[in-house]
Amino acid sequence: MTDQPDRARNWLDRIRKLPIDRPMRIMNVCGGHERTIAMAGLRSALPPQVQLIAGPGCPVCICPEEDIHDAIFLSLRAGVTVVAFGDMLRVPANLPKSQPRTLDQARAAGGHVRPIASPTDAIRIARDRPDQQIVFFAAGFETTTAPVAGMLAHELPPNLSILLSARLTWPAVAMLLDSDSPGFDGLIAPGHVAAVMGPEEWRFVSQRHGLASAIAGFSPDGLLSALHAVIMQLLEGRAALENRYERVVRPGGNPTARRLIDEMLDITEANWRGIGTIARSGFALKPHLVDRDARRKFEIESDSGRKRAGEMPVGCDCAKVVLGKIKPDQCRLYAKACTPREPVGPCMVSDEGACHIWWASGVRTQSSEPAAAA
Repeated sequence: MTDQPDRARNWLDRIRKLPIDRPMRIMNVCGGHERTIAMAGLRSALPPQVQLIAGPGCPVCICPEEDIHDAIFLSLRAGVTVVAFGDMLRVPANLPKSQPRTLDQARAAGGHVRPIASPTDAIRIARDRPDQQIVFFAAGFETTTAPVAGMLAHELPPNLSILLSARLTWPAVAMLLDSDSPGFDGLIAPGHVAAVMGPEEWRFVSQRHGLASAIAGFSPDGLLSALHAVIMQLLEGRAALENRYERVVRPGGNPTARRLIDEMLDITEANWRGIGTIARSGFALKPHLVDRDARRKFEIESDSGRKRAGEMPVGCDCAKVVLGKIKPDQCRLYAKACTPREPVGPCMVSDEGACHIWWASGVRTQSSEPAAAA
């Protein structure tokens, strides 16, 4: 039986033999894909005409800093404990340096903050601490939002509420393609998102915009298979959506997950940090779940003087990195003011952030290339 490295070498050889006679810019829309690409050194192994662009695949990176501010505020409130996925604890909000700017700093200042790995952890903590109000700060894309919807479908402890900051993936790609300069010629669609929501929601890339696209798994051979499919489409002048992750991604996605999302959540317009409002790109709790909505349950201070709300920190180019407009090492702060030990922007915090991934793969200096579109 052929193993993964052999399959990857086979796909790489097939790509190298293709008559690629022009630049091909291919965007991947998943932090897991970007991690595989960087750690396996696929960029340097591919023909130089093939340019892989990291796109909007990090939910932590685009979580509105207003939501982070609200979580910090709640964690410092007596009788409230905020629980969140680990990456969210280190993402800074635009607050004065005299105040806690991350959930980690809020915890150091006496706030009640706990990292969790899954929604079931939030339920367990709420049951273990009936005298505390537990707020689950739930940020993520569809793959982490589906379990949150599943949690809401069951009877929950009365002291558990949700601060929801969930997003859909495809609307950001649609926004880029509707712009004057999308910056890419083909797309690698996210495998796990497609497994939950179905491959059909990515058909607009080929049907509406005429771009080559393929759904990929997360191993090097799976990604190279999808890349081969996209390159072949570009060479042949056709546009389609090919599913190269068939063992996981099925037509219609996961019917149970989709049903729970439909029953528990509404789709709304939503703010993406540093990018702005994108139509039909966010999730909100259904009206019948109003008693679970932390924003309704608690009075959260609104400071009208926070004029930079929603923006990235000064000098941070995370928004351009997320949109694939520049490479991570072209950010003005990369490897200088911003490192994983002392992150300035969210892209250097999260394991799914392109800047963090590039640093972990050994890119430790700023690029000498001008910060033009990637």
